[in-house]
Parts: sequence; C-alpha cells; structure tokens
Amino acid sequence: MTVTASASQSRPPVQRWLLVWALALAAVLVVFLLQERLPWAVDYPADAVVPVADWVSALMRWIKSNLSWLTRSITAVLGVPLDFALDLLAKNFKIGHGADAYVLPRLSWIGVCVAAFIAGHAAGGRKLGMLVGGCFLYTALFGQWTSAMLTLALISIAVPFCIVTGLFAGIWAWRKPWAERLIISPALDLMQTIPTFAYLIPMLLLFGNSPVSAMIATAIFATPPMVRATMLGLSRVPSEIDDFSEMAGCTARQKLWRVLLPSARPTLMIGVNQVIMLALNMVIIASMIGAGGLGYDVLLALRALKVGEAMEAGLAIVALAIALDRLSQAIAHKQAKGHVQRQANQSVWRRYPNLSLAIAILVVTTLLGLFVPAFAAVPKEITFTTAPLWKAAVNWVTINFFDVIEAFRVALILNVLNPLRAFCEGFPWLGAVALLGLAGYHLSGLRLAALVAALTAFCAVTGLWEKTMATVYLCGISAFIACLIGIPIGLAAARSDRFEKIVTPIIDTLQVLPSFCFIIPVVMLFRVGDVTAMIATVAFAVVPAIRYTNHGIRQVPPALIEAAKVSGCTPRQTFFRVQIPLALPEIMLGVNQTILMALAMIIICAMVGTRDLGQEVFIALSKADSGRGIVAGLAIAFIGIVADRLFNAWTAKARARLG
Repeated sequence: MTVTASASQSRPPVQRWLLVWALALAAVLVVFLLQERLPWAVDYPADAVVPVADWVSALMRWIKSNLSWLTRSITAVLGVPLDFALDLLAKNFKIGHGADAYVLPRLSWIGVCVAAFIAGHAAGGRKLGMLVGGCFLYTALFGQWTSAMLTLALISIAVPFCIVTGLFAGIWAWRKPWAERLIISPALDLMQTIPTFAYLIPMLLLFGNSPVSAMIATAIFATPPMVRATMLGLSRVPSEIDDFSEMAGCTARQKLWRVLLPSARPTLMIGVNQVIMLALNMVIIASMIGAGGLGYDVLLALRALKVGEAMEAGLAIVALAIALDRLSQAIAHKQAKGHVQRQANQSVWRRYPNLSLAIAILVVTTLLGLFVPAFAAVPKEITFTTAPLWKAAVNWVTINFFDVIEAFRVALILNVLNPLRAFCEGFPWLGAVALLGLAGYHLSGLRLAALVAALTAFCAVTGLWEKTMATVYLCGISAFIACLIGIPIGLAAARSDRFEKIVTPIIDTLQVLPSFCFIIPVVMLFRVGDVTAMIATVAFAVVPAIRYTNHGIRQVPPALIEAAKVSGCTPRQTFFRVQIPLALPEIMLGVNQTILMALAMIIICAMVGTRDLGQEVFIALSKADSGRGIVAGLAIAFIGIVADRLFNAWTAKARARLG
C-alpha cells in the first residue's frame, strides 16, 4: 500500500502533462517557423545520412559469394518435395529423358474436386462439402485449374514447414521465458511488420528466380501465427492437467507430447488456419519471383490493363482462399469438440474411411485420364469466361459515371490528400522523434520512449524521412477512414443480433480475400494513384475495427449492465456510459490492428503508383538492390512497431484505469 501510494504521488498530475504537451507542441511549431535558420531540424542533412543500405548490400554480396554452396544445397533439398507437389497437382511426372521419356499424368481434376467435397463433408457436413468442392470446380470451369494447382502445390509444401517450425519455436519460447522475451517476440514483430515485398529481395538474390525462393519467402511470412498460437495454447492448458500428468509419472517429453499439446489442439488448429491464409496471401505476392500460379496471372493482367482476365484470376484466388479457410476452420472446430477414438486393430479403410475413399477416387480418376483425356485436363468445351462481361461492365460504369467518379477523385486529392501529404512531408523530423518519444514516456516510461525515438530516428538517419512521412500520411488517412466506417458498424452489430448476422459473413469474406483482390476493382474505376490506394486499403483494413468493436461491447460483464439498469440508466445511457467505456481497450486494440493492416496494404499499393516506402521496396525488387529494399522494409516495420507499442501501452493503461 505504501509503495502504491508513493508511486501515485510521484506520478505527474493531468495538468502537468497537459503543460508538458503544450510546451512540446509549441517547440515543434517554433522549429517549423524557423526552418530557414534551423534547416537540419526539419529536413535531415543529406551529408549526415548513414549508409545502412550500402552496408546491407555489401553483406548480401558477401553471403552470395562465400555461402553460395549453402544456398544451392537448400535449394536442392527443398526443391525435391516442391517439384513432386508441382508434378502431382499441376504438371506431369516425366520418367527418363528425351524421346524415350515416359509421362505419368498429374492428379485428375475430377478426382481433386471430389476429394475436396469428401474432405469438406467429413469436416463439416454436406453444406461445407458442397462449398469446398464447388470452389475447386469453379476454378476448373473458369479455366484457372492449372494456375490454381500451381498455387496449391506451393502452399501444400510451405504450410507443413511453417507448422513444424512454428510448433518447435513456440514450445521453446513457452519453456524459456527469456528466449520468448529476447529472441522470439522481437523476431515475430519484425516478421509480421516487414512488408511482404521486402521478403522477396534477399530470397531473389540468394536463391534466384524460382519456386523455391517463393516457398522460403512464404514460409518466413506465414510462420509467426503458429508460434503465437503454440505459446498461447500451452499457456492456457489448465494447471490441473499439468499436475495430473506429473502425478501419473510422465516424463517432461511425455507430458509435452501426450498431454499438453493434445490439450492445446483447438488453439493450435486456429494457428494452422492463420498459417494457411497467410501462406496463400504470400504465394500470390511471391509470384513476382517465380512462384507462378494465380498471382502471376493477376500480375500479367494488371500490367496489360486486362480488366476481365485480372478479375477472373482474382476471383479464382478468392475461391481457393474461401475453400481452404472454411475447411481449416471446420477441422479446428471439430478438434475442439474432441476426436473419435479408433481401435488399433481395425483396418485402414475402417479407421479412415473418408481418406481411403478420397485416395481411391484420385487413383481411379487419374488412371482413367490415361485413356480418357477429359479426366486428365479440363475440356475447353465446358470452360467459359466472364472476362468480356467484366470489361463491358467497367466500360459502362466509366462511360456513364466518369464525371462523378472523376469529380470525387479530384476533390479528394485537392482538398484532403494533397494538403495532408504536404503537412506530413513538411513535419520536422526532430519534432516527430521528440513527440513520439514523449508519448512513449507518458504511456509506459523511459524504455518505451527510447525504443520509439530510436525507431523513428532510424527512418531519418537512413535518408528515408520524406518517403516515411508519405507512408504515414496515406496509412493514417486510410486507417482513420476505416475506423470511421468500422467502429459504428461494430457498435450497431453489438446492439443488434440480426444486424450482426448480416455483417459477419461480409467481414469473414473480406478477411479471406487476398490483398491483390482489393486493388483490381478499384483500379478499374479510379485508375492508379493515391485515391486507389486509399480506397483499397480502407476495404482491406476495416475488418478489425468492426470485429474488435463488436467483440468488446459483447464481452462487457452482464452483471455490470444489470447494475446500470438497477441504477436507473436507460438503454442509451447504459450503452454510452457503461458498455463503450469498458469496451474501449478492446476497441483500441481493433484500431491498432487496423493501422497494421493498413500499413501492410499500403505497401502492396505501391503497384498502383503510390510514392512512398512501398515504392522504394518495389524499385529495389525490380533492380535486385537488396540493401535499398531491406532498409526501406525495416523503416516500414519500424512504423508498425511504433504504432503497435504505443497503442498497446495506451490499452494497458486504460485497462488498469478501468480495473
């Protein structure tokens, strides 16, 4: 009690902090007004830029020159299962060489569609089976089968690698708190905040333009959710189960593999679901360094401005994402309810009837493909395309609504985006470092202040301040609009079960859409530029604001709501004075996630002409300039880490204040 009282007395009161903030803002304003006399405080001096990019490039060249034997070995080892998966699903097996080579067919498209139906039916019933099988059939009938199977083959190898790696890393972090604090958590933060394009540059340099490079980049990007799910699942296992396993005489290894991990299986399966979705998202982007598949089709169509073809390939990505997402969610839900015990003396057919049936159908249909071409490849006679319809629809909208769209675009650029961009790019770098450091000190003390100030200063001392502020401006306005849209929708969903049932399928669909698919329709209408990037980013980032707001309101304890009603509060007063204040930390967590998702999408929007850090990464990728790309990627990651740490500190402070 004495310690608590003395700490509260030493803490500056609200009035003192208001005075500190007023003085800090006044100082920044003075620096801005005196920028002719203090130019070094506004624009970082060019002669003081630290050549970090050159150092990184030199390091990568050294690695390439001296460790090429290692990269070639890794490529050879990982290429074996990847080539097998590609031959099995998308290509054909070739035995021998030259004219005497014998060709074995890939899996029949009919068999794969039926196997997908069986998997969905086994995991979630007939409706799920129809959905999963229908999604695969859709890719076949729209002529996207080979590209979809190329994408699926890469995922089928990358995902198990991510799961195994994430599982062992999560176990190590759970057992060793120091490793979690000093190694795992910082590594996960970097892996999740460095933009996806930045992963491609070192992979391209070290492993070349090949599917193996794409698979390694995908594995790095998609592993963190499995690590976090493993740590969370093991920490949530009830202590009674842990104690019982020790009383039963289990060794540490037996307790882990036979008791704790099976008990944490539901949480682990959620991690598997997230790994699959991130891997699918990354595979699309990795098409730029040799992955091929649906992502490559989208890229080619966008570069050639073929709206219809881009839309068809994008919808095929959506179909594949929905099938894999719903299937993995159903398996996770089934695992949460418990699994059926099977007798060891049963035959394989009786123990795994669905799996045996699927394998039998795949074998039979593939063998039939040797004699019936319609089983081996999708007949062109049954495929159809909607590309002309999409093109005609876009042309109709453009012709009939061009004036309205153009007026909206120009008004937004002139009245909102350009002034905000000019303000951000002209903001003194020294003032930004000082203000963010002060925010960190105010929220959590000296350690957070030093971290935030150092990460912000990195963006300036590497010569990327103007690009950094261009990224902050576009990410900030997009996240702000996403919150303006998402939070009211989340509040409405929390107050109405009927409205929630309408909103939930929409945000679930938005969540499974790969990021590329948000760009395609917006580019059709608004062309390239900041407006396109902003609209696509808002659509991509709005989901966390809705979901966390709805969840936060609904998680308010019913006892507190009843207490408010007993006190005479009307439903409106209860909502605004009890539920919203108590849900505010959860809502702010949604705002934090919205900012991080907006930042991730802004980088991908570099493909549509934005001039920010994403463009730096994109240019570095095209020139294979590893130093430039990695430093720009780190600057983007540091923006995300600064936002994440400040919002987390604010949320923790709000939770402590609310008890």
